[in-house]
Amino acid sequence: MIINSIILFLSAMIGGLYALKVTKTKESQVKSILVFAGSFLFSITIVHILPELFETHKDQFYIGIFILIGFFFQQILEYFTSGVEHGHMHVHKHGNEHSAWSGFSLMVALCIHAFLEGTILAHPDVIHGAHSQGTLLTGVVLHKIPAALALMTVLSCHYNQKKRQMILLLIFALASPFGVLAGHWLEPAGLISEEGMVMLFAFVAGNFLHISTTIFIESSPEHQWNSKKLIISLLGAGLAILSESFFS
Repeated sequence: MIINSIILFLSAMIGGLYALKVTKTKESQVKSILVFAGSFLFSITIVHILPELFETHKDQFYIGIFILIGFFFQQILEYFTSGVEHGHMHVHKHGNEHSAWSGFSLMVALCIHAFLEGTILAHPDVIHGAHSQGTLLTGVVLHKIPAALALMTVLSCHYNQKKRQMILLLIFALASPFGVLAGHWLEPAGLISEEGMVMLFAFVAGNFLHISTTIFIESSPEHQWNSKKLIISLLGAGLAILSESFFS
């Protein structure tokens, strides 16, 4: 639990600090990283998470319902995040009051998303043995680094003070570790049942599906052939399959 929390914290800090250090980050570079991360996340969701959820638990109908709820909940979160979690770095400057509220709502929505990611990493055995933890952790980390980079690029337009930007980055970086901690204690404390943990896992799987598929769609807005994107996607999927085989 502690190692996972440290890895999640460092991955967010690395992405965010890189954005603060480099004045201009090329969005094309972030997109390439996100396509790879999205392909990896999509692949482990399809190859591992969904089959295990449906195979090992009898309430398959409710599992499907919670996957859908998680999918559409992520759509609602994106209303507040403007797609930062899948690489959107554009921001329109407004008045101070609007900018402050926009920055606050962005942080809250992203922290909710990061917190939920952390909760399922506390219980990888929900869908199978503990081996699934390595694959899931890799997928979340690959997604978190470019997401933190995009977040800090956007927040720098809302807040001019570096100190405030660092505080917000620290809060975001702590969200997933707090999720791991909460996920670890929810069931023993009697706040959620074992079945509830399964539904939570299905809910977050729906989040993953929304994020990963949105990355694919938005990386080629004109729907033109892009050999680079295809190669990066195949590499991400291949690594997901290899890591699944390695950790099994």
